[in-house]
Amino acid sequence: MVILPFLPLIEKALDLILPDPQKAMEAKTRLAELAQKGELAVLDAEVKLATGQMEINKEEAKNPSLFVSGWRPAVGWTCVMGLIYTFILHPMLTWVSTNFGILAPPTVETGVLMTLLTGMLGLAGIRSFEKYNGVAGK
Repeated sequence: MVILPFLPLIEKALDLILPDPQKAMEAKTRLAELAQKGELAVLDAEVKLATGQMEINKEEAKNPSLFVSGWRPAVGWTCVMGLIYTFILHPMLTWVSTNFGILAPPTVETGVLMTLLTGMLGLAGIRSFEKYNGVAGK
């Protein structure tokens, strides 16, 4: 929440504004309660969002259509092909093109590929956790 980094500053301001130590302490306590409720509300919203996405993923994986349930594996295999080209084929083709005087092969922008891959590996980690706990569908 946005207010948490500013809590010490706000507490000092309350000490200056409220000369009565009892009133200042009550205001600080109330401020801490509000900050905590805000943090819990944000955490609750994030958990609900993740849970909803997991339910969507489950339903999507059940679909018999390859275009609905197969897009994640297709993206995974695309990442694999991109990595094979980037780290195995491209260096070999560059070596061949240098030695035989032909045009060098094009390079692949790996920034986007790695972003996609790390996201998918995170999802794969969740899938492994599901399998370990015996709740995986397949």
